[in-house]
Amino acid sequence: MPSVSNAPLATNEVAVSVRNLGLTYTTAIDRRPTLKARLKSFGGKQTRTIRALDEVNLDVEYGQVLGVIGTNGAGKSSLMRVIAGILPPSQGRVEVYGSVSTLLALGVGFNPAMSGRDNVFLGGLAAGMSREQIEEHFEEIADFSELGEAIDSPMRTYSSGMYARLAFSVAATVRPDILIVDEALSTGDAKFKEKSFNRIKELRSDDRALILVSHAMGTLREVCNDVAWLHKGKLIQRGEPNTVIDAYQEFLHVGKSAAVDEDL
Repeated sequence: MPSVSNAPLATNEVAVSVRNLGLTYTTAIDRRPTLKARLKSFGGKQTRTIRALDEVNLDVEYGQVLGVIGTNGAGKSSLMRVIAGILPPSQGRVEVYGSVSTLLALGVGFNPAMSGRDNVFLGGLAAGMSREQIEEHFEEIADFSELGEAIDSPMRTYSSGMYARLAFSVAATVRPDILIVDEALSTGDAKFKEKSFNRIKELRSDDRALILVSHAMGTLREVCNDVAWLHKGKLIQRGEPNTVIDAYQEFLHVGKSAAVDEDL
């Protein structure tokens, strides 16, 4: 039987407003061009235009825990980067009402040559915390990461799991108005995944908005009160988690199963 989320209900106070959002970028084609293609481009590089987001409209309210699903290349991470202010939109607008903490790619913003301790301060400052706030919460961050003495080792010596622990620990301790997490719950060992999942549940409240991108359908069914399905840059469906996830899985022709509901 599908689980029922006990996340708080939305408050009707908008945290993020996305209107007619489009994102287009141009990328070079690496494959060796034919003689005809070279003559046509007069020796210039061949490029192609990619429409990553196409007329996306959605609001995220305080009290909402929005899950974002879709196949690889659907535009999920592009949407998160535009909301976070990392990428400028090609069209439309995004309005954010509150402080934002993002965990979009593990280790992004960290300096591998610096110690984990120094990177806690680097990541905290990037997330909008003051040095005093970071010092106040440092032990909490270090304890949550479970790195022990490795906290004082250079991050270039860390495994991907250790990166995951420290990155998540910093992002989840900031306790922002809006927290964006992109695939971070799918990294690390099983014990840390469970610990991270429990922290996300703790962060749910009427005065906070959470946006989670994940392929872990079981996690989204349990923790979210709203799910948006993207496909080829378009918003296909949005609504009650079980309804949207069931429709998505039917689209994938895989149906509901224990294997599908785990991290893929």
